[in-house]
Amino acid sequence: MVAVEVAVTKAVEYEIDQWISENQVTLDGRGIPRPVWEFNEAALPNELSDLLYAKFQKPTVIQSISWPIAMSGRDIISIAKTGSGKTLAFMLPAIIHTTKQAGRGRYEGPSVLVLLPTRELAQQVQEVSNDFCNALGLKMTCLFGGASKGPQARDLEKGVDIVVATPGRLLDFLDNGTTNMKRCSYLVLDEADRMLDMGFEPQIRKIIGQIRPDRQTLMFSATWPKEVRALASDFQRDAAFLNVGSMELAANHNITQFVDVLEEHAKQPRMMQLLNDIMNQPECKTIIFVETKRKADDLTRWMRRDGWPTLCIHGDKNQGERDWVLSEFKAGKTPIMLATDVAARGLDVDDIKFVINYDYPNNSEDYVHRIGRTGRRDKRGTAYTFFTPQNAPKAKDLIKVLEEAGQSVPQTLRDLQGRAGSGSSRGRWAGSSTGGMKRGYSGGDDYVGKKGRYDNGGGYGGSGRW
Repeated sequence: MVAVEVAVTKAVEYEIDQWISENQVTLDGRGIPRPVWEFNEAALPNELSDLLYAKFQKPTVIQSISWPIAMSGRDIISIAKTGSGKTLAFMLPAIIHTTKQAGRGRYEGPSVLVLLPTRELAQQVQEVSNDFCNALGLKMTCLFGGASKGPQARDLEKGVDIVVATPGRLLDFLDNGTTNMKRCSYLVLDEADRMLDMGFEPQIRKIIGQIRPDRQTLMFSATWPKEVRALASDFQRDAAFLNVGSMELAANHNITQFVDVLEEHAKQPRMMQLLNDIMNQPECKTIIFVETKRKADDLTRWMRRDGWPTLCIHGDKNQGERDWVLSEFKAGKTPIMLATDVAARGLDVDDIKFVINYDYPNNSEDYVHRIGRTGRRDKRGTAYTFFTPQNAPKAKDLIKVLEEAGQSVPQTLRDLQGRAGSGSSRGRWAGSSTGGMKRGYSGGDDYVGKKGRYDNGGGYGGSGRW
């Protein structure tokens, strides 16, 4: 009998090792429990299991590993790409944690706090979690800037179990005594790398300083730079480390990447050529990244005057405008959205088919985040990137990302890499290189766009109503 049990144990261990290898999972830490591969293995209340089976087929990789670790009370450091299902990876254990806490009264702070960088991401976490909280009668509220404080304050005064918040708005309520962190025993830092990039570290440290030291802390990040490592070292104890995918910076392999090497003046006509092709396809939802808020506004005005179904989102838009733009984009009524990096961080839109990097970002990490808007949940996506001679110092890192994903690297991009250190790159490369895209564009200024082809029930027919 003992021999049979040993054989079964070894078979299970072998199966787990195979699964971990196939999914490129890296684990570190003591006593990590085995993953759960089916929802019914997670020991969830029936109300939550029923919702999961109604919405999904099985746990994602990050959920399979995170749930048993988090439900055991351990701290977690999780590095995973966008679209991996990480929201429920930390929210379902948060909900279970809340049900085990003492009852709360009015004016008492939450048991669970989720901190994240942007209001859009905060709203999306709330949207994903609402049904699960309601199923168990838990109260959750979402705190973010750009909206009236009144309704948010009233939620806090009534008493809530879970708070999802951006750091600035939460600090406002902590400083004026509207709420407190005395009951908080489960803390999530979501998109930790981006919060640090956006300068939120002082606010994060101030907030954590008000939370009890025996809390459970979960940190989720797309990258693992030294700043994030330092934060984890300061605020976590005996954390289990989980990485899904390569430890090297890598783009989602479901995304086909194309790079155009071209001069600045050639970007606009090249984009029009791409959009003419894209808008003729059945799935054409496209996000276009630009460097500045002003450029987002200027390009949007120009495109709308030319009849393109386009809206934009950036940090200067008020909350009502941002919500409306996102709803139009999600519904497919306006299939083209221009965005800056900060505004688009954490966007949870599953059916974005195309990404266009009109301006190349500051670094390859941001490039990977941007194109990660497409190719989500095992769907295919396409990313087009405009790369100018002025971007030459960033060519080496971009080439590494392309090669890791098995993508074609244009020779003109390799040429830029070779000349980046010579100081002679400015103004030396004219025209464009398609890097595998349809050819026929000469890089000149005589391109005339064709519109009026898009119609998905949203009414676009080139009538100028956009």
